[in-house]
Amino acid sequence: MKKVITLLLLTSVWLTNAQAFKGNGDVKGQVGLNLQNGGTGLYLSSDFGIGENMSLGLTANYLLSVASDDLGNEPDFGDRIDFKARFNANLGNVFQLDPKMDVYPGLDVGLRNFGGHLGFRYFFTEGFGLFSEAGFPIAKYDKNTTGFEHLNNQFVVNIGMSFNL
Repeated sequence: MKKVITLLLLTSVWLTNAQAFKGNGDVKGQVGLNLQNGGTGLYLSSDFGIGENMSLGLTANYLLSVASDDLGNEPDFGDRIDFKARFNANLGNVFQLDPKMDVYPGLDVGLRNFGGHLGFRYFFTEGFGLFSEAGFPIAKYDKNTTGFEHLNNQFVVNIGMSFNL
């Protein structure tokens, strides 16, 4: 009997109507790993649907593991952290993808640069999915970045879990 109930629960999880982006009023949260040249860290983001294919969001990134410079110096807190506000164009339904999938290019303004990103989400259930995202600076606030100023101011990759909130 336990095996039958377990099988039914597992089957019902795969049959739920998961949807990657629902439009206006949809709220997503993401937690993941940030990978970039010279460091790895934690990545947090949230997106709030403001239209059928648009969302606004906030991100925070903190580098836990950072390579020291040539003199053995370690970055301070301000070098490790970054905050951004962002705009996404959620295009899963435009490209007629499976409703569990979403592709979202976007723009962001952060503490170190004005940049862009391209992301992909896939939801397994109504509340849980995975995401991957690549970000890049378009215009750096300081054109001559050296040392730890390069952290959070370069091409980055984020991967992790996505949740409907």
